[in-house]
Amino acid sequence: MELLVLGGTEFVGRAVVEDAVERGWGVTVFNRGNREVPRGVRGLRGDRAKGELGELAAGEWDAVVDTWSGDPAAVRDAVRVLGGRVGRYGYVSSRSVYAYPAGAGLDEDGALVDGKGDDYADVKRAGEMAAQEAYGDAALLVRAGLILGPYENIGRLPWWLRRIARGGEVLAPGPRESALQYIDVRDLAGWTLDALAAGLGGPYNLVSPPGHTTMGELLETCVRVTGSDAALRWVAPEVVEAAGIEPWTDLPVWLPPGELHDTLHRGDVRKALGAGLRCRPVGETVADTWRWLEGIGGVAPQRPDREPVGLDPEVERGVLDGLDGLGELAG
Repeated sequence: MELLVLGGTEFVGRAVVEDAVERGWGVTVFNRGNREVPRGVRGLRGDRAKGELGELAAGEWDAVVDTWSGDPAAVRDAVRVLGGRVGRYGYVSSRSVYAYPAGAGLDEDGALVDGKGDDYADVKRAGEMAAQEAYGDAALLVRAGLILGPYENIGRLPWWLRRIARGGEVLAPGPRESALQYIDVRDLAGWTLDALAAGLGGPYNLVSPPGHTTMGELLETCVRVTGSDAALRWVAPEVVEAAGIEPWTDLPVWLPPGELHDTLHRGDVRKALGAGLRCRPVGETVADTWRWLEGIGGVAPQRPDREPVGLDPEVERGVLDGLDGLGELAG
């Protein structure tokens, strides 16, 4: 296989490139050239945000993987320039394209946003539409959910690992048994390449089965892999929210029970499972992310288009100090 990756040096793109190289595929990356191209990979240069696609004007590939999440015009421009010189178009989209609220058990036939706005959901949907318009059934729409693992540049799992590594009492948002649904970036990359090689097309929800892990298992695994003396203090969700703490952003990954939790952590993934999706244990994801994080000095890269996540230490301390009066979740 000859593969073109639009991007290819950060998080999802990097995982895709590494997996493809391990398979012995010929890999070309197209990006701004701000980072070194991996060994054995051909580099093309251009800034999609500025419409600089000249180096894509020649060449042929069996498949492309596109992770773009900005202005959908960049996707439309890419498919126009590539034309018929790419066999299949893999677009890494998002489950955010479903009209909110996406209830528990929603599959790929759920209602979608119209793709006409400028928020994340509409931008991703417009990207899907551009890929489908140009490639039809040869467009693979990878509707990922929460993505974790090495190279993460959003900061969710790295924040928890660093916070727990500091030790002491850690505010752990309950319920402990709250089910989580996510995808390890390497499992996403591997499935996507398998699907392109097999000629699959259309939309696939790509996250683990609901309940692949729990909030309790995730944080307890962080304690174990960091070797920290951290003590998790489980706090009822209503107490967390009453303190003005924002789910998902102040406390990454976590959502209280309810509509938003159902949307993010209870999607139907039977189609992807039937097409070969396999998800590694959470312990492997956490341990490998910690190993990567330590190897780069403990500070994860941060995407410039995303706000940093994580809870202010003073807010955490204030909640923990008031637990006796407010009420604490048992175990």
